[in-house]
Amino acid sequence: MTIFPSSAICSYITDGEKDAGEGYFLELANGLQWVQIDLEQEAAIQAVWVWHYHSQRRAYHDVIIQLSNDPEFASGVTTVFNNDFDNSASLGTGSDAPYIETQYGLLVPVAGVKGRYVRLYSQGNTSNDMNHYIEVEVFGTPAQ
Repeated sequence: MTIFPSSAICSYITDGEKDAGEGYFLELANGLQWVQIDLEQEAAIQAVWVWHYHSQRRAYHDVIIQLSNDPEFASGVTTVFNNDFDNSASLGTGSDAPYIETQYGLLVPVAGVKGRYVRLYSQGNTSNDMNHYIEVEVFGTPAQ
């Protein structure tokens, strides 16, 4: 499994730890940021489960989850979650509701959409302008 942007600390988002304490999360700069997971083969994805920083009540802005077989996300992109109500991320206006982060994360049912890459966007939160990821889990089976 490969995670972008490339950094040793990026491994936090797939290490199985869902705690919100120091040393358990990836922090990205302000503005629209993304992380991408390479599943190493195409899969029929059933769900994506994401945890942003949840030790304090906050909601993340412009949370967008996309799947594709193209690592550049230039073609064949399927958006499976989008709460960007005003299209400020310029990836399309979303209709999914904002939510308050909790230790239970956000479970997004996907219903078998095929893809090799999972890209997750965010653009700050209600407490500050930073972007955080604690964990991302992708559930699916190898595509036939």
